[in-house]
Amino acid sequence: DAYFERYPGIRDYMGRARAFARKHGYVPTIFGRKCRTPQIADKNPARRSFAERAAINAPLQGSAADIIKRAMLRVPPALAAAGLKARMILQVHDELLFEVPEAEVEETRACVASAMESAAELAIPLVVETGAADNWADSH
Repeated sequence: DAYFERYPGIRDYMGRARAFARKHGYVPTIFGRKCRTPQIADKNPARRSFAERAAINAPLQGSAADIIKRAMLRVPPALAAAGLKARMILQVHDELLFEVPEAEVEETRACVASAMESAAELAIPLVVETGAADNWADSH
């Protein structure tokens, strides 16, 4: 309860998300993609509870997925425009991995960060952290 007292907007958001899902049968992401919640009015409390949690989480997780997909579409043209040879090879959640010629690492990092940070205009700016390593395991 102390958490909700400190952040009252979260409880309000949760209530609005559940109510929207009950009324419409879905919740939207920030770009309008519909995440269906067919069991939101289920008589079975376990299924209904699952759908209520999904109604709260789907707009957040779905919006994050939308943003990374938009970033993935923006990065290759930005790299090409900058004359960089980096290749996107993998996406893991909110992370993109690239194969980059060693001489282009710093310029690629700046180009990728700029393209990703412009993937969505939000009230809170997107901030991208970049790193470089010889392999994915060493990058974490």
